[in-house]
Amino acid sequence: MKIDIKAMALTLALVWGAFGMFLTGVGSVILPGYGQTFLDAMASVYPGYTAEPSFGQAVIGGLYGVLDGAGVGALVAWLYNTLAARSGN
Repeated sequence: MKIDIKAMALTLALVWGAFGMFLTGVGSVILPGYGQTFLDAMASVYPGYTAEPSFGQAVIGGLYGVLDGAGVGALVAWLYNTLAARSGN
């Protein structure tokens, strides 16, 4: 069975970007301190993202998350397909 690379990339882009980064960022605007440790950790990874509780930072984090999720999703699907083909599955 092969994994559709585009579908996996889109799925992880939405999960990580929209749900992981954007909604956590919005949550920190609504409830100060919510997810701050997570957002600070992501700020150390994504240049230009400061993890300040603002809607603009939530959008920037979400965009970084979409790009990151899409890249990781495509890589995971490609690697799975490659290894599955080599093992005869």
